Amino acid sequence: MPDIDPLPIKPLRKIFAPVRALFVGDASAGILLIIVAAAAMLAANSAYASEYRELFYGELSWTPIAKLKDLHYWINDGLMAIFFFVVGLEVKREVVAGQLADPAARRLPMLAAAAGMLVPAGVYMVISGGGTYADGWAIPAATDIAFAMGVLGLLGSRVPASLRLFLLTVAIVDDIGAVVVIALFYTKSLYAEWLLAGVIVFGLMFALNRMRVSVFWPYILLAVVLWYCALNSGVHATIAGVVAALTIPLHRKDGNSMLERLEHGLAPWSAYLVVPVFGFANAGVSLAGMGPEALVAALPLAVAAGLVVGKQLGIFTIVWIADKTGFAKRPEGASWPEIWGVSILCGIGFTMSIFIGGLAFPDQPTLVEEAKIGILLGSGISAILGFVILRLTTTHPDEDCDDQGTAPLDPYPEDPLR
Repeated sequence: MPDIDPLPIKPLRKIFAPVRALFVGDASAGILLIIVAAAAMLAANSAYASEYRELFYGELSWTPIAKLKDLHYWINDGLMAIFFFVVGLEVKREVVAGQLADPAARRLPMLAAAAGMLVPAGVYMVISGGGTYADGWAIPAATDIAFAMGVLGLLGSRVPASLRLFLLTVAIVDDIGAVVVIALFYTKSLYAEWLLAGVIVFGLMFALNRMRVSVFWPYILLAVVLWYCALNSGVHATIAGVVAALTIPLHRKDGNSMLERLEHGLAPWSAYLVVPVFGFANAGVSLAGMGPEALVAALPLAVAAGLVVGKQLGIFTIVWIADKTGFAKRPEGASWPEIWGVSILCGIGFTMSIFIGGLAFPDQPTLVEEAKIGILLGSGISAILGFVILRLTTTHPDEDCDDQGTAPLDPYPEDPLR
């Protein structure tokens, strides 16, 4: 058999590497969200638009829980509790044994997340003018972990590992802030008897933790009860997911990680089922009768500007100040243009922003739809702009040594952060 010259293979692999990146690593969950959002928009503006709305907003003929009267409620108040439970597990792991456990290491992500919430909220209030739109101030304050990490994953190993870790920890702290905001600012009325019942259930879960109970089912059973108490208490039901996750022991009696096992088991279901279902149910915005002026109306423009301008301005500025003053150093090996690119990616607010938008304007569907337009516009611009800037300012390790032939053929080696 004649020898085959391997040289033409390397250029082909480099050409098709971006296509491969769509289906591996961090990118897949983010790409799935893009597809889902596009599908929802198509469905909401197709000949089947009425069927799409009826599917999610049509009142159910029977439901075991009266408060969950349609499929949309079941998804947003029920299914999303799993997403928040996984967020809670991730937060606890990072705070107890991860990057947020070291006070020095968490300075920069906490500063960046705080600035990345406050500045977008300020931009939103300035452009929207407050008033009718005031309750939506937190919509552009959130960052979508899966979406942002997905876009970053498309760049493979071009991006320094320290920068990937920075984005991940900022997004995690951002999620903590979003949960606090939901609990404090989007709770309209409280029912003491259900709150007390929830506190008792939480106490039982905490007792299981202290006794180092190492089986899952008691925690899961009590978590469902806690969710039902929260649903009826006035606090948004999904908060129960975060609270329940904090009671899961980090380790079993045998020393194996109970929390990580549960997190790894649920994370794929959250990323590839819960969040896409939520996205499909919530991202569909009818554009019927809307002209170009709809994009520059006060609410969508304020949301989009908060995500695109506010996020990068807040995060990049605070990182620069922290680094120059010596309070906290920027991610090791990352240049300022790269930090700018990642700051822009933090403006992708898809999942949590849509969720908060529904809470901000619960009885005003028109405003919810306008907020979604701003979220989709701002998240899309942030994703594209952040990707382009990082693509232009980062260098793949192979690009420096292709001429010598010393670089490995695989442009996507195993990611130590996964």
